[in-house]
Amino acid sequence: MLTIHVADRVFGATGGHEPVDAVVVDGGLIAAVGTSGGVTAAYPGARVRRWPGLLLPGLLNADAAALLEAAYHPDPREADALGTEPLTGEDLAGLALDDVRRGASARRGLQRMLAHGTTAVAGPFTLPELRSAVARSGLRVRERAPGRDREPNAAGPLPTPSLDPLAARPLNAVLDGELTPGAPADFAVFDVPVDELPARALRVHGAGTCVATVLGGRLVYRAR
Repeated sequence: MLTIHVADRVFGATGGHEPVDAVVVDGGLIAAVGTSGGVTAAYPGARVRRWPGLLLPGLLNADAAALLEAAYHPDPREADALGTEPLTGEDLAGLALDDVRRGASARRGLQRMLAHGTTAVAGPFTLPELRSAVARSGLRVRERAPGRDREPNAAGPLPTPSLDPLAARPLNAVLDGELTPGAPADFAVFDVPVDELPARALRVHGAGTCVATVLGGRLVYRAR
């Protein structure tokens, strides 16, 4: 089914003299990018989804292996006892997790990544239950790229693992894919000001502003 995703602005695509604000999805691929008026006229039978803010290629979470293998994502029913944030270190060791709880934790962690505009994760994942959870999620798996681990020419320790891919890395280091016809329809929309430079707006407001994540043409996350 053809779907047109319209946002206030699309980043990473050009449409001549007019600002691009729409992406057309056909199955799992991008069919076209352009202005909302132009693409709705070209695809009159398509379903239209409208989003506030900035639409851009999905993000790569380079910390995914650490966030899934060295952290526990509590079940909402455990919030009173464990809180809602990922548990690591001594807090994690005290849980004595079995394979079932690790797999459930990984599935919750992956859902939280989708809610931050993530469409790809960096491996490798060593535990079978985690590899299974990642495979079922549909997220793209990328090899860790050394150049993505820090700001260019930066020294010091590596960034602290975060559900927000933008927490310690520049936008150009975490974008995964391109918004071009024929490319996989992997993108996210963030409710940030579009009158600012995209890199600045996302750095200031963070990936927690995600309102929609599309992976392989499927809407896999939508903010309530």
